[in-house]
Amino acid sequence: MLDKIAENDALTAPTQFIETGGRTLAYRSIGKGKPILLATRFRGTLDLWDPAFLNGLAENGFRVITFDYSGLGLSTGTPSYNPLEMAADPRDLIQALGLKDVILLGWSIGGMAAQVALTLYPQEISHLVLLGSTPPGDLVKPAEQLFYDLAGKDVNDFEDVVALFFEPKSASSRAAASRSQARIEAREGDTSPAVPIDFARARIAGGPANPAFPAPPVMEMLKTTSVPILHIGGDHDIIFPVENWYALNGVLPTVTLVTYPSAGHGPQHQHPELTADIIASFVRDA
Repeated sequence: MLDKIAENDALTAPTQFIETGGRTLAYRSIGKGKPILLATRFRGTLDLWDPAFLNGLAENGFRVITFDYSGLGLSTGTPSYNPLEMAADPRDLIQALGLKDVILLGWSIGGMAAQVALTLYPQEISHLVLLGSTPPGDLVKPAEQLFYDLAGKDVNDFEDVVALFFEPKSASSRAAASRSQARIEAREGDTSPAVPIDFARARIAGGPANPAFPAPPVMEMLKTTSVPILHIGGDHDIIFPVENWYALNGVLPTVTLVTYPSAGHGPQHQHPELTADIIASFVRDA
């Protein structure tokens, strides 16, 4: 039991570092098995994944690897929120860690970077998993201004977290937010510094955009790839509405959509174990 806890506990996993491509990438690894590499959200760091979700993936037989983007958190290098540039981080980690047959998971803007990654180096990726992300191209439903108002604040309080990642009108979603925040805040020591607010604000200064992800080559990849793709979202995502994926039904041959009711931009934090189980089933059966 002690070995299992040491292997699979996201709260106690030590931060590790690897030199690659002229910078140092900070990462953590728990569990054993097929590797799943997680690209985080806007303003995200190693410490802003729900440990219950990470542990759930590990308990499903995955080696779960999280990391800080170049120049952010504990990683060195030049920071960027350009998905084309961000895609270099998972590529270099895959190569530096000697990973094979990788599941690439991206949350929010990390999902954009993950789609670029599949476009640029599909031979490294067996499955793509997207959480609260957006397809490329024109949108049938753009983001809400509320996201930009909250995401640009110096510090987000609990009510901001609920509005950003959950469904404020739902008592069960609010309760899930409280539990998730408690789990995230339980890590003691060896933590990653916050993303600088000035850097983050510059990325969202223009407010809602349509398209949010102008990338024709990525759309062409989505239309032609044979790689299984799973998107898990909430029915009220204020930044990347899930309606934009459903508008592409019949166009994207390998995309499976799962949508939670009364949920927002952080579906894996509201339903950590269920989301881990769905991902495991998808990877096993797709």
